[in-house]
Amino acid sequence: MVRAITEQDLILNLKAAGLDETLIRQFLVCRKAGKTTEQLQLLSQNRARLLDRVHREEKQIHCLDYLVYQIQQEEKH
Repeated sequence: MVRAITEQDLILNLKAAGLDETLIRQFLVCRKAGKTTEQLQLLSQNRARLLDRVHREEKQIHCLDYLVYQIQQEEKH
C-alpha cells in the first residue's frame, strides 16, 4: 500500500528539486484541483530545465578538460 505524501513533505521535495515559490504554489493549486496531468507537466518542465543546465555544465567541464590536456601536452614538448 502506497502512503500519500503530506503537503509539507511535498513542498520540501519540490524546494529540494529547485522549484521556486511560484511554481510550488502552481503545483499545489493543480494538486488540490486533482489536475494530475498539469502536475506532471510542471515536474517534467522543471526536469528538462535542470537537465539542460547539467548538459551546459558538462560542456564547460569538457572545455576545461581539453585546456588541461592541451597545457599538459605543451609541457611535454
